[in-house]
Amino acid sequence: MASSPGHPAPPEDPAHPPHPPHPPDERTAPDDGRPLVLDRRTGPFGEVVLRRHGELLQIIANGCFLMDTSDGRSERLLVRSALGALAARAPRLLIGGLGVGFSLAEAAAEPRWGRITVLEREPAIIEWHRSGPLSDISGAALSDPRVELVENDLLAHLREAETRARYDALCLDIDNGPDWTVTEDNESLYSPTGLAACRAALAPGGALVVWSAQPSATFPDMLRDAGFDRVRTEEVPVVRGVPDVLFLASHHLASRSA
Repeated sequence: MASSPGHPAPPEDPAHPPHPPHPPDERTAPDDGRPLVLDRRTGPFGEVVLRRHGELLQIIANGCFLMDTSDGRSERLLVRSALGALAARAPRLLIGGLGVGFSLAEAAAEPRWGRITVLEREPAIIEWHRSGPLSDISGAALSDPRVELVENDLLAHLREAETRARYDALCLDIDNGPDWTVTEDNESLYSPTGLAACRAALAPGGALVVWSAQPSATFPDMLRDAGFDRVRTEEVPVVRGVPDVLFLASHHLASRSA
C-alpha cells in the first residue's frame, strides 16, 4: 500500500494480508493518450479488437492494425470508381469486407446502385455495426432495402454456383492488399484461382476494384493473366506513409472473344 508524504503506511496484519492489486480494466482505463479497447473477440479467423483512440475507432486483427475512421477517402472511392466504369442500369454490387463501413455508406448514398450485397466473415465486426459504435457510420445504410449483409467468407461465397455472372461490380477491401495479408488464408483471394472466381462472379462488362494499403508491382499483371482487361491503378494520398492504392479492372467477355 502506498503512503502519502508524512503519513506512514499502517503495519500489515498477518491475519489479513493485503489484497493483490486489481489489473486495470482496459475497457474503462483513463484517457492517458493510449487507445481504449472497447471490445476484444476471438473469432473464426483469430483475434479482432475494436479500439477508440481519441475521436477515432480502430479495428485490429491478430495484432495488426487494419483500418480506422480517420478518413475513408480511398474506401469511398473504391465504390465510386466501380460505378464510373459501368454502363449497366441499376448495377448489382458486391462489397467484400465491411470494415468500418465507409464503402457501404458510400454505396447506399448513391441511388443508381441496384442490389448491394456486403460480405463480412467476422461476426464481431457485424455486431459492432448493427448495435455497436460503428453503427454511427453504417446504421442508415444497413436499413436501406437494397442492402443485404451476409456473414460468409468472400471466396466461399464466390465459389457458389449461383454467384456466376451475378454481379456488375466487385469492390474488395480484404485484408491490407495482395502483398500484405494479415491472415494466410486471405492470400488465396489474390491467387489465379481467387481472381478466376472473381471474374466468374461478374457479368460481362462488369468491374473489379481492389483496395490495397500499398502498391504492388505484380498484381496488375496477375489481373491481366486472369482474363481482366482495362487494368489500371489509382493512388490515393494519405496523411502519413505510402498512398492507398486501387486496382481497377474490367470483365469484357464479348470484346475478348470477338
